[in-house]
Amino acid sequence: MRAMTVTKFPVIAWLEGNQARSARWRSEAGLPAHDKVVLVDDRLSVDAAWKLASEGTAMLWRGDWQNARHLLQGLSRRADRQPRSGSQKKPATPAEAFEQHRRNQGRRAQVLGLLLVPLGADYSIPLRRAQDVRQACVEAYGPPTGEDSVLSLRELLAVVSAHEWRKKGVPVPAVEGRIYPHYGVFSPVRGEYVDLVAKAPLPANCDLAFDIGTGSGIIAAILARRGVRQVVATDLDERALACASENVEKLGLTAAVRLVKTDLFPEGRAGLVVCNPPWLPAQPTSPVEYAIYDPDSRMLRGFLGRLASHLEVDGEGWLIISDIAEHLGLRSRQKLLGWIEMAGLKVIERLDTRPQHPKAQDASDPLHAARAAEVTSLWRLGRVDGIN
Repeated sequence: MRAMTVTKFPVIAWLEGNQARSARWRSEAGLPAHDKVVLVDDRLSVDAAWKLASEGTAMLWRGDWQNARHLLQGLSRRADRQPRSGSQKKPATPAEAFEQHRRNQGRRAQVLGLLLVPLGADYSIPLRRAQDVRQACVEAYGPPTGEDSVLSLRELLAVVSAHEWRKKGVPVPAVEGRIYPHYGVFSPVRGEYVDLVAKAPLPANCDLAFDIGTGSGIIAAILARRGVRQVVATDLDERALACASENVEKLGLTAAVRLVKTDLFPEGRAGLVVCNPPWLPAQPTSPVEYAIYDPDSRMLRGFLGRLASHLEVDGEGWLIISDIAEHLGLRSRQKLLGWIEMAGLKVIERLDTRPQHPKAQDASDPLHAARAAEVTSLWRLGRVDGIN
């Protein structure tokens, strides 16, 4: 990489051949550039890399690209080893188990994120045997800006993985096609909630529906396929809106689905309003985690609190949510029912299904008890002053 002066974006600096070097620092999680950076290559062992990472030293790779990937795999295996007996206090409650799990995952991500790689101004990787990641980076970061950059190998591999998912798509029978997730947009791999939306009885007055927090556009597409004449799908995230737009177009549903950038609700009322908020009240640590973690249940409470004012009198609001937060002691069923009542809403019906994801059967998972008991539900809600 050539030395450059970077002023518009965060900068990472290091010494190379007794010369000061710098480049643009990339971090989707918004992490600051590392202060301690050393140059490493193929001679670095997993043990030596682990020691440097444990000390908080970032390692800028100058060796073979494939060897860098092997080193990251070695670090991942080291990070996944169970803590030594007695090194961690056994959690007394499911909530403590969840907090301990999140701390462990955070430490793991921090250590693995210290292996860095260079990225050229055209998104090429200036390393031996490097793969071509240019198109993947364009999809994630936009057109090249003409600046060399540095990022964690872990992040770059996530960009490449998202590119592969985007190429092949996720088959979804309910939309009679595939959904193509973008980098930073949650993929609809949990099919149970998709099935609930596809099978729940539509309200009688359902010419117009709102899909709140559309993400990949999967729910809007299902509703359109089910015959809803007009679906207004909302999101605040530009990547999500771009992803939903591409999926709607590929499915031939542009006449039925309109995308709006807004926080939760568009203007007006609808006969059906659907929301699949993040299921866990916790702080996300990366962009894609915003589809999983909802700090202080902000989106859930916002949806419920404003739903009645955006529903037709005889309309329905569909809340799609798992009860895993209840099994983890993070939010009670009574609290959820209290929010529903305070919002001037009533429960018409609840449709339940059990998740089939692999972790529900993985007894070694620290959250296994909660995952094994988890139920995903579609709550059919109506206005208290409605006629349901």
